[in-house]
Amino acid sequence: MYNNYVFNLYGTLIDIETNEEKDEIWEKFAIYYGYNGAHYEKEELKEKYHSIVNKLIKMNSKYECPDYEIEDVFFKLYKDKGIKPKKKAKQAAKTFRLLSTESIRLYDGVKETLERLATEDKKIYLLSNAQKAFANSEIKYLGIKKYFDGICISSDVGIRKPDTKFYEYFLEKEQLEPKDTLFIGNDYIDLKGANDMGIDSLYIHSNLSSEQPEDVTSKYKILDGDIRKIFDVI
Repeated sequence: MYNNYVFNLYGTLIDIETNEEKDEIWEKFAIYYGYNGAHYEKEELKEKYHSIVNKLIKMNSKYECPDYEIEDVFFKLYKDKGIKPKKKAKQAAKTFRLLSTESIRLYDGVKETLERLATEDKKIYLLSNAQKAFANSEIKYLGIKKYFDGICISSDVGIRKPDTKFYEYFLEKEQLEPKDTLFIGNDYIDLKGANDMGIDSLYIHSNLSSEQPEDVTSKYKILDGDIRKIFDVI
């Protein structure tokens, strides 16, 4: 058994379906911004949003896989209309996520698995490509934040998987040894960086996995998405 268990979030612990491209979302979000004094047409808002995202990514060019902070996008959308955002950007992020989320739930067995690891005095961590403004609210809502001894989100660091610098940052921050650590994820990009860093990995094939299991390199594999089987395969 390992001492440290590091989980990916979406597709591993949380089953989520989002759609940011629907016209209805941008129409409602334009109204929301208008309520706060920043008036946009829906197409203008959508185009401006994507333009700011692309600019922020290009500005963070020192990493192979850069990330950005979504609140900076919503801040700029207000600022460009002459509105001082203050706390409005954080609330805009939550509103946008709510509008674009079609379903969200924990996979079967997630709480049971985390609870068992905790009772066995294992350290539990989250290392995920995600926006903190979204992920923090979602892990609170689903009742799993209390299980984590450490949380590392790509938007905070400005680096995404599979960039090994993201893993280097995480290992140094939490003072973890690769040989004592197992990374659990549902996608190639989750596991590649871990494998490159000498961290053993466990692949869980879920409905959000983008590859077939045979195309993923991992020390352990669970093919039916049942996270509880982690205790059977390692």
